[in-house]
Amino acid sequence: MRNILITISYDGTNYVGWQSQQGGRSIEQAVKKAVERLVGEEVTIYGSGRTDSKVHAIGQTASFYTSSSIDIEKIPFGINNYLNKDIRVISAVEVGDDFHARYSAKGKEYIYYIYNKNIMNPIFLNKMTHIFYDLDIAKMRDAASNLIGMHDFKGFSKKGSNVKSTIREIYDIDIQKDGNIISIKISGSGFLYNMVRIIVATLVDIGRGKFEVERVEEILKTGDRNLAKVTLGPEGLYLNRVFYDL
Repeated sequence: MRNILITISYDGTNYVGWQSQQGGRSIEQAVKKAVERLVGEEVTIYGSGRTDSKVHAIGQTASFYTSSSIDIEKIPFGINNYLNKDIRVISAVEVGDDFHARYSAKGKEYIYYIYNKNIMNPIFLNKMTHIFYDLDIAKMRDAASNLIGMHDFKGFSKKGSNVKSTIREIYDIDIQKDGNIISIKISGSGFLYNMVRIIVATLVDIGRGKFEVERVEEILKTGDRNLAKVTLGPEGLYLNRVFYDL
């Protein structure tokens, strides 16, 4: 059996998220069916992690075992033949038997895109979140610097999340503005449910003057989710890449 790692890009607008579930189309289900049609056998798809409904991906990853001998360079093209155009496998590589797309991951990087102008450009509808307030990027960067490192991110996660630990490490947060488009790139060891969207929402509230820069430290110290409150929409969020030691 060969163990294959694929990297997948997708527009999540018309999907319920990565994970297969009843009552809606998922990315995982579409990829699984396409892989099985290509290799001619049933497979199990191991994703690097979930993305929520309407969240996008530039570099989602998944692995699967197959007895097929198809050339590795032909696998992306072969799978894509059986996928809708809003999902594309962009690369494939053969990995060791003990590799797992989720458990072998060393970290992830997300990008959140904001269209920052009084009127939304419809070109970016479902691709960016519209924020019409003027935002102070310098204050947002100042606040974001307090999130870097190992912290308990309980206050930046959805209430009631069933996880053993809320401690995570943020490697870097990079905030850029190009014209009307703001990008917030966040990389870390792992992320709690809605963590990126809550962090970005808090930084936006700081940028618009609703909160002071110190609000981030207060949320980290108290773990009080009510101090962050808002969760920004999924349409601006992209899973950019997954880190591995390959």
